[in-house]
Amino acid sequence: MTTSILFTATLIIVALVVLVLVIYLVLIIVALRRAGNHLEQLAGGLQKIADDSAPLSERLGTINNALTQLHTGLSSVDGHLVAVAKVLKLV
Repeated sequence: MTTSILFTATLIIVALVVLVLVIYLVLIIVALRRAGNHLEQLAGGLQKIADDSAPLSERLGTINNALTQLHTGLSSVDGHLVAVAKVLKLV
């Protein structure tokens, strides 16, 4: 009598452990598939960024030259403002 109760309890416990493992593994599979879908979307977005920014490399030289000229002009203005501040004894 006692052995049949222990045998039944053991079978129930084993069945529950197997059921929990199956559910756990199914949830892992679902999470991995979702992650895969998100990675596909991310890769597509990164490719679009690379495609959209490709023409920018052609214009970087022009932009850099314009910024260099702007820096030169602003440095000159800064020097004049420092000279004015010295005359007015603000510095």
